[in-house]
Amino acid sequence: MHLAAHFPGVNNTTVWADPRSGSQIDFSSFEHLARTAERGRFDFFFLAEGLRLREHNGRIHDLDVVGRPESLTVLAALAAVTDRLGLAATVNATFNEPYELARRLAGLDHLSDGRAAWNVVTSSDAFTGENFRRGGYLDRAHRYTRAAEFVATARELWDTWTPDGTSRPFRHQGQHFTIEGEFTVPRSPQGHPVVIQAGDSPDGREFAASTADVVFTRHGTLEAGRTFYADVKARLAKYGREPDELKIMPGVTFVLGDSDAEAQERAAGIRLQQVSPQNALLALEQIWGRDLSSYDPDGPLPEIDPDPGSSLVQGRVKHGDVLAVAARWRALSKEKGLSIRQTVIETTGRQSFIGSPRTVAEQLIEFVAADAADGFILVPHLTPGGLDDFVDRVVPLLQERGVFRSEYTGLTLRSHLGLAEPVWKG
Repeated sequence: MHLAAHFPGVNNTTVWADPRSGSQIDFSSFEHLARTAERGRFDFFFLAEGLRLREHNGRIHDLDVVGRPESLTVLAALAAVTDRLGLAATVNATFNEPYELARRLAGLDHLSDGRAAWNVVTSSDAFTGENFRRGGYLDRAHRYTRAAEFVATARELWDTWTPDGTSRPFRHQGQHFTIEGEFTVPRSPQGHPVVIQAGDSPDGREFAASTADVVFTRHGTLEAGRTFYADVKARLAKYGREPDELKIMPGVTFVLGDSDAEAQERAAGIRLQQVSPQNALLALEQIWGRDLSSYDPDGPLPEIDPDPGSSLVQGRVKHGDVLAVAARWRALSKEKGLSIRQTVIETTGRQSFIGSPRTVAEQLIEFVAADAADGFILVPHLTPGGLDDFVDRVVPLLQERGVFRSEYTGLTLRSHLGLAEPVWKG
């Protein structure tokens, strides 16, 4: 089993009002969570990234972190206070350039002695693009073609240095990039930093199969996880890859208690904190695209239909067919007699493992044994101490069962993940 730790922030997971919730900006918070993950012998520490603060009805979205430091900068600092933990940064392939980003990633790989990873994300969002010279011109249909060429070009740059330390000029001419020159950073300890990909669309799955080392995904049930796992793994053969060359790691939450009943009670309380009455209406407005501030969060869903062309919410991933989503929410609300807030709580929670430490350990083992995942990226609901209980109470049980390491056996992130160093292509 592989385990990673996600530093919460730009999401609806963090419980900001909890008195134990600390800073999302101070380096001490990043250090605490990273040291905890390394104490638990986790594979890597994962940082999300946003390139523009999202807006909701013209105002900064309440759940965004204002002032969050840039991911690669934070990870470079963490390289100095950790020894074995992998360090994964989310960096956008739409609003960056291969030469500059390849240098930064190779630099992190050198500074960390081979622990760097890049979570490749894309964007066709013109709202985010306004922060950049290109202004979001990239059509949605081209975002994965650019990302695929971006990753391939970065790998060409990393391969311009031979394993024995000789530099060679590069020249790349493609649809999105035409560059030539000499790469300034010698081949890094891993050869190439680990490439992570997040995306569930058909294009995203194909991109993962052709390019990624790890897939960051989410699934609400064991069966949904098995379906995704089988689909993506089946795509590998056409690219000459074996199933164990790609690790599938859904992002999951967890709630622990001394008993299963206590954990369930705690989980219900946490969901109420995560989905406050105000946040319930905000979540509903993301689907409806309308100002619903006059509605009672404890009342029924709106009878009016969503506005598919609305620009009320800016900078968030679109929900696809909002009319279909609204129809599903209404059907669920009617079937179970749920209010707006209760409907949002039931429909927006990501996969959670809830129970005593032994119950949660068994649930994790079941997912991996059933080929629904190769491991998990844990998203705690508190910063920075939300991972402490899992490391202290669940990890020892996984180690006792022989499904998770008791000590690191290698130095690099590739060794933790069981991935071979890329063959040099000079």
